[in-house]
Amino acid sequence: MSEQVKEKGDALMKASGDEIRRQGSPERHEKLYAMLLDAIPCSILLIDRDMHIVSANRNFLEKSRRSISKTIGHRLEEVFPDIILEHMDISNRIRKVFERNEPITGERMTYRAPGVPMRIYYYSILPFSWKEVVENAMLLMEDVTERVRLSEEVHRVERHLASVIESASDIVLSTDIKGRILTWNTAAEKVSGYTLDEVKGQFFLEYCSGDYHEEVRKVFSNMKTRSHSNMTEWDLATNTGDLIPVSWVCSPLKNDLSRTVGIVVIGRDLTERRKFEAQLLQSQKLAALGVMAGGIAHEIRNPLAISSSAAQFVMEDDVTPGFMRECAEKIQAGIQRASVIIENLLRFAHPSERAEMAQVDLLAVLTETLTLVRNQARIQKIKVSSRLPKEPVLISGIVSLLQQAFMNLFLNAINAMPDGGALSLSVERTDSEVSVRVADTGHGISREDVNRIFDPFYTTSPVGKGTGLGLSITYSIVKQHFGSIEVNSAEGKGSAFTVTLPAL
Repeated sequence: MSEQVKEKGDALMKASGDEIRRQGSPERHEKLYAMLLDAIPCSILLIDRDMHIVSANRNFLEKSRRSISKTIGHRLEEVFPDIILEHMDISNRIRKVFERNEPITGERMTYRAPGVPMRIYYYSILPFSWKEVVENAMLLMEDVTERVRLSEEVHRVERHLASVIESASDIVLSTDIKGRILTWNTAAEKVSGYTLDEVKGQFFLEYCSGDYHEEVRKVFSNMKTRSHSNMTEWDLATNTGDLIPVSWVCSPLKNDLSRTVGIVVIGRDLTERRKFEAQLLQSQKLAALGVMAGGIAHEIRNPLAISSSAAQFVMEDDVTPGFMRECAEKIQAGIQRASVIIENLLRFAHPSERAEMAQVDLLAVLTETLTLVRNQARIQKIKVSSRLPKEPVLISGIVSLLQQAFMNLFLNAINAMPDGGALSLSVERTDSEVSVRVADTGHGISREDVNRIFDPFYTTSPVGKGTGLGLSITYSIVKQHFGSIEVNSAEGKGSAFTVTLPAL
């Protein structure tokens, strides 16, 4: 900045001298000299050996709020406050310029004129000579107040951002476009055990588990052309050889021209989260086990109680053959009921232990399954309609399990309409998946029940009418086929189950 002030002063003296020689007339060159001074965006004072001001340009007069009459001819201490002259030692510096015929540059000065906010200047003192004799000293002052304030604000923001990054509990680092580490915050040092000096200039992927190196290369390579972030999970290798699960967000680092010049990587240690998830999963398993145990006990207790009562009657001496036969039939029915419950439970727990996936025409499965329930629907005065594509819809699956899953949905819909209604089946196909929608106009599902309908042994049917495993088995089968099942229902307005499966 001081060099700029000096260059402006040198240019001013050269331009004024050249013009004076070219014009010749003293009046013209004095006028031209004044015009040149006023045109320069710096404050300029011309001072003689006695420290009197012999010339001042418009910029100085405006900034200092002084008139020409109160400036020209006055001594330097009459124009500048004593504290500035003493602190900056300007008077002695001006004398040295006269003595040595050498400029003094690069000084900073804070100046406040009466009624004006404080201003910051960089000033230089230049010898103004004629025929190698220093006649005057030129004091050039460039107002850098806004520049300094902007610089201080930039530094303040930089310090704030650095403080935020260093205070963050998440890993924050940056790399160049090739993936070499540039910055590495305190959290990264704590989690990995490596300091910035140890990792700076190294490739980031070297600190990830070897299983993810190819994926890291691919993500970083894509950052060169993409403008959005990428979320992933890679294990971080520590200096002790341990692997820590970390969730990463990689974002392109842009310059002023919106060109990607690096990559910002933010990571969150998932160790505690994984422990919490494991604990939550364990508690969920125990809760599900409790529900299942209660359901099994409830469902099996009834047929066992009937069988036990019938067996007690059989053991009595005065039982007639007809009554004994009736008791035997009840015992057999109770055993069969318990057997069905156990079989459904095993199917729910292990739905795929007997068959392998094969190419299946889903439309054929749906059509055949729907045919099996049409008679029951007709008896209950339920109108069945279907809207299926003309072309086959191929998926990978097990026919028997798919039939069981959709049979459960059809029967569930029929049971929801004891007084009649409408059952509709529709299939929609996209490039990658197929959606099957089974809708009814039955009594619907309450808001309290809708989140529990896939739980084992949970049923809203009257006692003895259902085991509560139908939808649970359907859910398990759909998940086995890498699909999903959703329900949209309102009490009194019917329900719609949508099964989405991957298409071939």
